[in-house]
Amino acid sequence: MRRRTPPPPSPLPQRDGIDAVRVRLPAAGPWSTVREHLVERLSGAGAGVVDGMFDAGLVVGADGRAVPGDAPYEPGMFVWFHRELPAEVPVPFPLEIVYRDEHIVVADKPHFLATTPRGGHVTETALARLRRELGIPALGAAHRLDRLTAGLVLFTVRPEERGAYQTLFGDRRVHKEYEAVAPYDPALALPRTMSSRILKERGVLAAREVEGEPNAVSRVELIAHRPGPAAEPGLARYRLVPRTGQTHQLRVHMNALGVPILGDPLYPEVAAAVPAGDFRRPLQLLARELGFTDPVTGREHRFRSGRSLDAWAAYEDWAGPQ
Repeated sequence: MRRRTPPPPSPLPQRDGIDAVRVRLPAAGPWSTVREHLVERLSGAGAGVVDGMFDAGLVVGADGRAVPGDAPYEPGMFVWFHRELPAEVPVPFPLEIVYRDEHIVVADKPHFLATTPRGGHVTETALARLRRELGIPALGAAHRLDRLTAGLVLFTVRPEERGAYQTLFGDRRVHKEYEAVAPYDPALALPRTMSSRILKERGVLAAREVEGEPNAVSRVELIAHRPGPAAEPGLARYRLVPRTGQTHQLRVHMNALGVPILGDPLYPEVAAAVPAGDFRRPLQLLARELGFTDPVTGREHRFRSGRSLDAWAAYEDWAGPQ
């Protein structure tokens, strides 16, 4: 099997912890210049923006030199540039370091902070923030948590070792435990294992359970519960142990049990989007524990988040006025 030649390293340094965009020109196409291809590829930005990038010398080749807009199109050529990013509302919660050595960094992520750059969340992400704060430009994420979920995330220091840690997750050799706060149902028999097939379609916010061979397995346990006022059943803390890693798996399974996680904007119903900067009522889901055998050093690691879930610690403060 023929191995692909790795792309050359970026000639541009990171900006605010974000890598420059790398574009490889396709093997064939109707373009006669590099500019023509980028105008078509970046059509959403507009031809004027692309022309401005070329005029300012912001599009560079592998040697770091500016590529002129009229440079002839060369199939397979690499070019780099930095995107102009819109301002983002800072997530006003700390990103704690749980563990750090020469191979990995384990961070305790707050609610509302995305793990890696995606969509409208780029500089305000755990990866970009750690690259800036720790001075590790090559830092990479071994896995991801949803933006709305808090808790433990594993990052790798050396790019050549990242695959070994990602394989741990792909091979299900990482022990993960979550905690959630949700309504208490005295009729719900726990512990139990939920097993179903979950489908997450591109462009659709919520995942759903469908017929077919199960691809999502979660164990749900009751940790504690508190009665509510009068005859209300109250709230409960749950331990959730996923054995697979489907998108929104724990949120879907808790909803299927009739006890959707507090603060969930997607389950059981998709709620209206909140404005940027609204950090009230965070999703009450926390990645509490992470355990694995280090594939590089052989060490046994077991990490635990120091965060608490607000709806359990102080429900009135969490619920507050909308």
